[in-house]
Amino acid sequence: MLNLKSKLSTSPEASKSSRISIRDKLLLREVQEMEQYLPKTCTSNFEDPNILHDFTITICPDEGFWLGGHFRFHIDVPEDYNIVPPKVHCKTRIWHPNISEGGEVCLSLLRQNSLDSLGWAPTRTLKDVVWGLNSLFTDLLNFEDPLNVDAADHYKRNSDDFKAKVTDFILRYAKR
Repeated sequence: MLNLKSKLSTSPEASKSSRISIRDKLLLREVQEMEQYLPKTCTSNFEDPNILHDFTITICPDEGFWLGGHFRFHIDVPEDYNIVPPKVHCKTRIWHPNISEGGEVCLSLLRQNSLDSLGWAPTRTLKDVVWGLNSLFTDLLNFEDPLNVDAADHYKRNSDDFKAKVTDFILRYAKR
């Protein structure tokens, strides 16, 4: 992270040959803020500390159905960020009404065009994205407007069996 920051403060000669995108300037500030205010159940991992637009967040819920699991989310921040939201994909197989088995994530603040006022806006930050993802395991858990309809229906039919399947998925795919 500091290496990219040093790129911004290089000599005028160096800045003529290499331009720093608006996205990368925003990410310098936002990644620091995100890491400063990470929920205690989350960790971030930047494979390359000079590439702030491509990273992983791991969420380890400390309550609820997914307690004991480690769920990895890949976050890719596109070049036209903050006009468009980051792309988020769950890399851990999970049985969840708001996350498909293929890893798609249903979180209103990640929607570019939302009918409600909860979709993406340029005033949102990476910190909001991480807190939103973390909340999918607690207060934003939504069985009424699911992405994974099978998981939501499973819960409505038999919540005990739903819990057993969640536990099975944790044991198979989310223990690390």
